[in-house]
Amino acid sequence: MILTIDVGNTNVVLGCVEDGVVVSRSRLATNTSDLPNDYAMKMRQSFAFDSIDYHEFEGAILSSVVPQVNRAIRSAVRKLTGLECIIVGAGIKTGVNVKIDDPGTLAGDLITGTVGALSMYKPPIIIVDMGTATTIVAVDKDGAYIGGAIVPGVNLSFEALSQGTSLLPNISIEAPRKCIATNTVDSMKSGAVFGTAAMIDGMIDRMEEELGQSATVVATGGLSGGIIPYCKHEIKHEPDLLLKGLSLIHISEPTRPE
Repeated sequence: MILTIDVGNTNVVLGCVEDGVVVSRSRLATNTSDLPNDYAMKMRQSFAFDSIDYHEFEGAILSSVVPQVNRAIRSAVRKLTGLECIIVGAGIKTGVNVKIDDPGTLAGDLITGTVGALSMYKPPIIIVDMGTATTIVAVDKDGAYIGGAIVPGVNLSFEALSQGTSLLPNISIEAPRKCIATNTVDSMKSGAVFGTAAMIDGMIDRMEEELGQSATVVATGGLSGGIIPYCKHEIKHEPDLLLKGLSLIHISEPTRPE
């Protein structure tokens, strides 16, 4: 069993992957002030809740967009399991040809999602990852990562809107009954859900035009389940995409400590 860890700006997602199947997943809050013991305690509690014996892990791998917590999490994993946790980054074998200006700057979560998507779908592929930020990236017909776009995530955008205005409240991100809303809260929900869905549809159209053909579209991330059903494109929802990608990368780097 492989421990896969996806560190995002808001949450740390822990996945237990056995024979390519995600058998357990849980979330911890990402906290840059937490010490290794703090993360170790939270991980142990999470594993206990899911009846996971952390002594049975045979490997551990991490992708992160918050480098400040990597050392603490690696140390926590070592304390709990005795394993060295691989960090996805420059020099790690993924099997993906990265065709951007500086491949060394590509975030670990983007390449991890690409590995996961390519294991399930034939390219070209467009991958939408909806978390604190929303990333929309493209894989060409040859399976090469060729770039993408980054926009503020839904919650981040609407928190900024609420904080930056006097009359607009904080809202829950859920679809109203109709797009043309008749009150302030539903108007904000319409923008959050239908507006974001329309943005994703529009970006897919533009990326497919640049790719020169239609693509399989795959969505993941904590907020994707509430938005993707309102998109007009056919989109495959894969909530465990990054966890599966991490387990596949681990196969290529089973003993690498860094």
